[in-house]
Amino acid sequence: MNHTIIAAGGLVARDINGELHYLLVHRPRYSDWSFPKGKQDPGEDILQTALREVHEETACICIPRHELGTKKYPNKEVHYWVMTLAEEGLFVANDEIDQIQWVTAPIAFKTLTHVQDRELLQQYLEEIAHTK
Repeated sequence: MNHTIIAAGGLVARDINGELHYLLVHRPRYSDWSFPKGKQDPGEDILQTALREVHEETACICIPRHELGTKKYPNKEVHYWVMTLAEEGLFVANDEIDQIQWVTAPIAFKTLTHVQDRELLQQYLEEIAHTK
């Protein structure tokens, strides 16, 4: 049977001295840099999943702004939300996420491992450029 895993995450932004910075996570299991995300728990709606996963992986409490889009993979789809930082908690490295970092868009493009993540960031940058 073909079962699609539903997951969600966030493209989290915050303003530091007038410049947007984005939250990236490092997953040692995959040796990659990505946006925080994870699988949906039973009974959760997709936004609850996104907020929970971002908090679990980064200790950040975020305010959701809008859904950015869905990336589809074989047997998995990940829904992403644009979020802004409300409160930064104390991150503790673990087996799932061993590092987090806030970076500017140019550094994020160089750091993100997967093309799908770079596409999400590009999509967001185009959205905010149209609102200015």
